[in-house]
Amino acid sequence: MSKRLDVLAAVRAMVKAALPGADVVGLNGDDAAPARVKDGGRVVVRSGDPGDAEVDLSPLAYNYRHPIPIEIIGYKTSSRSAEEVLDAMMEAIGTAIEADRTLGGLCDWLEPTAPGTDDIYTDGAAVPRGADLLIVASYSTPNPLT
Repeated sequence: MSKRLDVLAAVRAMVKAALPGADVVGLNGDDAAPARVKDGGRVVVRSGDPGDAEVDLSPLAYNYRHPIPIEIIGYKTSSRSAEEVLDAMMEAIGTAIEADRTLGGLCDWLEPTAPGTDDIYTDGAAVPRGADLLIVASYSTPNPLT
């Protein structure tokens, strides 16, 4: 796989490990169709756009700051509000990032952005709370296609 796909797969695996009760989807077409959200919540990891690289010439390296979009959905429980559930999910992802900011050496640095949260309204269903954030992965590769 390319460095880009390796980083994306590692971010998805990190989120899945941080939220074992959540349905973590994305990067393979399973995020396109609407789906019922499990009690543990739902996280969609999208591929994002690595943008234009900064190029070092000696040795040749393409340096990316790749923003990876993350969408999180959580429902209220009998003991916590939807905002508290969402906050706990984001905290678990944040803790996982802090534990390994290089994804085992795959990237130079991993940094989350502050989330935006909002209610998600659907007819005839409980109102979940959603958050959108970016996990920015900084990494280098000798070839922008690999």
